Amino acid sequence: MSAVYYVDGRFVPPAEACIPVDDLALLRGLAVFDFLRTYCAKPYGVLSHLSRLRASAERIGIALPWSRETLAGIVQSTLDRNDYAESNVRIIVTAGSSTDFMNPQGKPRLVVMVTPLPVMPSWWYENGAGIVTVRLERQMTGAKRIDYVDARMALEAAHSQNAIEAIYTDRNDRVYEGTTSNLFLIRNGVLMTPGHGILPGITRQTILDVATTGMPVEVQDISLAELLQADEVFISGTNKGIVPVVSVDGHPVASGKPGKLTRNLSDAFNAWVQQNGEPPSFGGSIHPDLEPPTCQRSASQDSNNSSS
Repeated sequence: MSAVYYVDGRFVPPAEACIPVDDLALLRGLAVFDFLRTYCAKPYGVLSHLSRLRASAERIGIALPWSRETLAGIVQSTLDRNDYAESNVRIIVTAGSSTDFMNPQGKPRLVVMVTPLPVMPSWWYENGAGIVTVRLERQMTGAKRIDYVDARMALEAAHSQNAIEAIYTDRNDRVYEGTTSNLFLIRNGVLMTPGHGILPGITRQTILDVATTGMPVEVQDISLAELLQADEVFISGTNKGIVPVVSVDGHPVASGKPGKLTRNLSDAFNAWVQQNGEPPSFGGSIHPDLEPPTCQRSASQDSNNSSS
């Protein structure tokens, strides 16, 4: 079956998915996006993601003419025209064409791409993975923009050191987030995560909501020294879920093995996202005895329920 995208009011195959060359996304990088996935073939956190998309657009001066409900309907219609067991959904809003090639004209374009959900390496969840830190102070961290040059370079540096992610730090050695991940650490039984200078992840929010029923949570500035002294560390993301981190800049995290609290939290996270459509704080209550439904899962989910 051929993929179907939504581009500027039309459902089209990828070969016909085009925008004009005078669009400010191409000329000036003026565009934002959001990115989500399905669980059991249902989009998770779509309303939360669309709220964040609107906030990102407003941050760079793009006014969205579509309501959140209209956008959610377009996302679902695009999903319905594709036939993947599990999917990623990428929602892009460009600033539109411009007569002076600089200023938006109030006619943004909307693109929705549905693609198959990739399978994450099982060893990430079974054995844990390494991360590195990169000194880079990002601008407009609250807007999810399409400019990923810095992120791509940072990730390349991570891969050259056999790490899967790069975590941004500032001149004062505060740690923030990864190129496509949020960062968590556990110390003395307390879950900690940075609270400012980051993009607030929907997966991150779900983890924070789920964690509050079983452990203390602190959202605060975190130093590199605190990260290196943590009992457990993990990163989170839309496709990653929860990935245990066993080394930071080549230094082992505690025993160098995935921690028990990380595994317990991962089980609770997986149970929630496969049973519910939005993070708990968006509506709904947490039931600690939830069991994941028997739907098709990615390898990362399977390993999460035996390890992720």
